[in-house]
Amino acid sequence: MSEAENGIHAYPDSLLEQVEGAEAEFLAGRRGHAENVESAVRIFLEFLRGFEFLQLEQRHVTVFGSARFAEDHEYYALARTLGSALVEAGFGVITGGGPGIMEAANRGAREAGGSSIGINIHLPHEQHPNPYVDRFIEFEHFFVRKVMLVKYSCAFVVLPGGFGTLDEVFETLTLMQTEKIDSFPVVALGTSFWQPLIDFFSARLVAEKTIAPGDMDRLLCTDSIDEAIGHIRAHPRACNGDGR
Repeated sequence: MSEAENGIHAYPDSLLEQVEGAEAEFLAGRRGHAENVESAVRIFLEFLRGFEFLQLEQRHVTVFGSARFAEDHEYYALARTLGSALVEAGFGVITGGGPGIMEAANRGAREAGGSSIGINIHLPHEQHPNPYVDRFIEFEHFFVRKVMLVKYSCAFVVLPGGFGTLDEVFETLTLMQTEKIDSFPVVALGTSFWQPLIDFFSARLVAEKTIAPGDMDRLLCTDSIDEAIGHIRAHPRACNGDGR
């Protein structure tokens, strides 16, 4: 079966060679006007590809987390169970399409017979498509990919991860705080990992008034998959299907 028949949208090799490093070049500082225009066209085309690909009728939840956890890790098992539970609750699952937590959530979704989508990023190391996505698209620019993940999800569930995971969480919280997007259920799954960060928010950010006390309510920290799904289902963005 061809990639098109599988619903897989990825750059052909010839195009990958052309755009490899495009984001680094675009963000590198002063460039000529022609080069900036060329980058803008590429970015616009990436958005168009994403909009065409992600015409989703079903509500989907995006699951974030590290690419570095192996199959025998407890967080991999947690993400796999979460993926199945989300499907059983009526949601599809979107991940970054790579290994680790992303693979586990896609795997759980597929095993439960649900929609399993990967929105990948082209990187020189670490990030490669996992075998459990039913539909897959790859981007060159991180910021285009993040727009797609926010725009087409009705909620985020965040498992333990590194800088990339934190970046995705904080950007989403910032967009809600500044009312650039509507309120959005965000769940941090794994209290032993996340609670020190939550405590820092309270002890430093709220104490120094760099965030409001109410901003703490934007993120639910729990160990319970049932509680996470209940929190998502109770939210207007999820129950009204506005995450499409």
